[in-house]
Amino acid sequence: MKTKLFIVDDHYMVIEGIRSLLQNEKDIEWAGHAMNASSCLAFLKQHQPDVILMDINLPDMSGVDLCKEVTQHYPLINILGLSTFNQQPVIRSMMDNGASGYVLKSATKQELLMAITRVRQGKTFLSFEAVQSLRETSAGAPVITRREKEVLQLIAEGFTNAEIAARLFISIPTVNTHRKSLIEKFDAANTAVLIGKAIKNGII
Repeated sequence: MKTKLFIVDDHYMVIEGIRSLLQNEKDIEWAGHAMNASSCLAFLKQHQPDVILMDINLPDMSGVDLCKEVTQHYPLINILGLSTFNQQPVIRSMMDNGASGYVLKSATKQELLMAITRVRQGKTFLSFEAVQSLRETSAGAPVITRREKEVLQLIAEGFTNAEIAARLFISIPTVNTHRKSLIEKFDAANTAVLIGKAIKNGII
C-alpha cells in the first residue's frame, strides 16, 4: 500500500528537492504541498494524507501549533517534524504536540524513507542528530534526591527557608543544607540562576 505524502514548508526549493528525491519510490504517492499553515488546513478539509512532513517555521503559524491542531482534528495522520534545527526544546515541543517523529532537512534519502515508513507503521522516528540532542540535555541535568526536588520546587514557588521547613516537617538548617547542595549541583551562582537552570533541564 502506497503512503500518501504531503509537505508543509515555506521554501519551494525544499519542497521540490524532497519531491524529486522521492518521486520514483514505488511506495510513495505524492499528495501535494502547502507553503503555510492555512493552506495546509484548507487542503486537509478535502484530503487526508498518511504522512505530513511539517516544517517548524511557517509564516502564519508555528509548526508546533499546526502539528497540535492537525493531530487534534485528524488523529490518523502521522506527522514528521522537518527542520534545520536540532535543539532539544524544539524537538520536544513537536513530539509533545503530536508529532510521530523528527528529521532534519539534511537527512539522506534512506533516512527520510525510513522515517516515513516508521511513522506510517505507527512507530516513532527520531533522526540521529535529534536523539543526540535529547541525550545531551538529559546527560547535562544533575541528579538530585527526591527531598532536594521537593525543596527545589518550593524555592521556585517563592517560599522562605522557614516556610519550606514547616511544609516538609524538617529543620531550617536542613533546608539550608539542601539549598546549598542544589546550588552546587547546578553550578549556580545564586537562587535565581538555580531556578533558571532547573527549568531549562525540565526538572521543575
